[in-house]
Amino acid sequence: MVFDSTTRRAVIGGAFAMSASQYAAAQTSGTLTADQVIDRIRQNVGVPWRAQTVDKIVLGDGATPVKGVATTMMATFDVVKRCVAAGMNLIITHETPVYIHQDDVQPLAKDPTYLAKKEYIERNQAVVFHFHDHWHSRRPDGIATGMTRELGWEKNIDLENPRRYTFPGTPLAQFAKDMQTRLSARTMRVVGDPKMPVNRVTASWGYMSAVAMAARPEIEVLVVGETREWEVVEYMQDCIAAGQKKALIIVGHVLSEQAGMKYCAEWLKTLVTEVPVQFIAAPEPFWSPNNPAA
Repeated sequence: MVFDSTTRRAVIGGAFAMSASQYAAAQTSGTLTADQVIDRIRQNVGVPWRAQTVDKIVLGDGATPVKGVATTMMATFDVVKRCVAAGMNLIITHETPVYIHQDDVQPLAKDPTYLAKKEYIERNQAVVFHFHDHWHSRRPDGIATGMTRELGWEKNIDLENPRRYTFPGTPLAQFAKDMQTRLSARTMRVVGDPKMPVNRVTASWGYMSAVAMAARPEIEVLVVGETREWEVVEYMQDCIAAGQKKALIIVGHVLSEQAGMKYCAEWLKTLVTEVPVQFIAAPEPFWSPNNPAA
């Protein structure tokens, strides 16, 4: 096995807790590596792989032998520890593990929390792969598919637009309560008249900041993971004050995409059969004073 200088320094220096002989063995013994799993994802996701993308290994080394694969919405330190404890050392996360979507770690070079997380991952021979762009680009969108199934909205989906749904005039309060129950959400927030009948729903899973989208006349109830309160939230309040029949349901970013990564684990099991594949949920980060976290 020939190492380039960077890889040689990383391996021999212990940066990934792997000896040179272990590294070479992983390449020649037929052991499944993180790079090989990721290559299967690239080949099977169903869309061309972008030249510019955040979908890459962020922490760890691609030559690491894989003992198990975990998918998660957000690879927090707690989630990483749970993955390692479960024997899953390739962690496929929808959102970045390093707090900045583009995975720029320069501002974190001396940050003690980042360094502790990085050291733990390397010491435990784990690998974290950021899988965002292509899972959304897949047709149908992997996140949207998982969320539709989790909410039981398959029969309500608009076949021409998988982000739109129709319902039989369910009162907004009841509609939001059903969502809260299905997602086990502690801190869901709603803007709008609780008695307003829900007929048309548009979902923007994850983060959404486009006032122009909220302004579309066909949008009645907008479901988002999170948004800035001084943009879309304020705009929706003004729409209502102006007499429009609109509402906004804010689920929370983690819960608004979580089921999409649950579905990702199911999909990966069709591609990876040599090792276990498991979904590990990221906990909702917030709790209400009326319902403290356990």
